[in-house]
Amino acid sequence: MKLLVRNLNRETTEDEIRAIFEAHGTVRSCVLVMDTESGQSKGFGFVDMPKPYHAKAAIKMLNGIEVAGHKIRVKKAQAKKKDDSKPSQ
Repeated sequence: MKLLVRNLNRETTEDEIRAIFEAHGTVRSCVLVMDTESGQSKGFGFVDMPKPYHAKAAIKMLNGIEVAGHKIRVKKAQAKKKDDSKPSQ
């Protein structure tokens, strides 16, 4: 299950986020979204946990906790919607 993690301190690293989530189960991947121009974190990222019960436990336990001075928000990531406003080629 893919989780969206928001309101991250821009100094927080992928390794730090991975360690926090691994306390609640197996983490398949952890990716922070980076600004292409500055190379800095945009303050959110995604954690993929293969076992849904681990992901649900992580949401319950981690949503609203303080990490590096910021109260993070954790929820199930929504599937990316196809943009139908662009004309087909």
